[in-house]
Amino acid sequence: EKQRYLKALSMAHEAQLKMLRYQLNPHFLFNTLNAISTLILDKETQLANGMVMKLSRFLRYSLDNDPMQQVTVAEEIDSLKLYLDIEKVRFAERLTLHFSTSPAAERALMPSLLLQPLVENSIKYAVSQSVGGGSIAVSASIEGDRLQLVVADDGPGLDLRQGRLPRGGGVGLANTRERLAQLYGNRQSFRLTSTEPHGLTITIHLPISYAAKEAA
Repeated sequence: EKQRYLKALSMAHEAQLKMLRYQLNPHFLFNTLNAISTLILDKETQLANGMVMKLSRFLRYSLDNDPMQQVTVAEEIDSLKLYLDIEKVRFAERLTLHFSTSPAAERALMPSLLLQPLVENSIKYAVSQSVGGGSIAVSASIEGDRLQLVVADDGPGLDLRQGRLPRGGGVGLANTRERLAQLYGNRQSFRLTSTEPHGLTITIHLPISYAAKEAA
């Protein structure tokens, strides 16, 4: 009876993680398909084809990676760049990107597609709502015995109170926080602060882990 209970609990836990992991914003797909349609109508077939290929690779990465497994930071950044390449077609010069990852951090393991909802939140609130667009910076580094992941934008930011997420402040942020809590418990941290002079900075700390051959 105890074994059945533990198995049911484990299955429920896994189902919850998968639900949080697969909640891709449908607006991203709608906007991307509309952008592809516009490119085709404008006879920009090469650009449209490239966008379709990137969307296909991103969706394959999203579906192929089990949310219970981990990927390297380098793999996560590559998938994030696929997503951002698609958004770059939509926003062009209005979207400025900055990446900074240390070699040691690139080899570390992390949950797959952890950063995509955070960047999507920045695009929604910091870039799309500004006439001049905005910039997003993503970094990964090793701080002591922790992996540090940072996503920062220069948008209007959020009304932060003691680093807490206000109601209606972004489903992606809430999902990511819940997913980290499910995976790591109190061994992780998810902190929201203001970017100076304006914007939102999200800082995540995770326990460092490497693939078996890497650790060896």
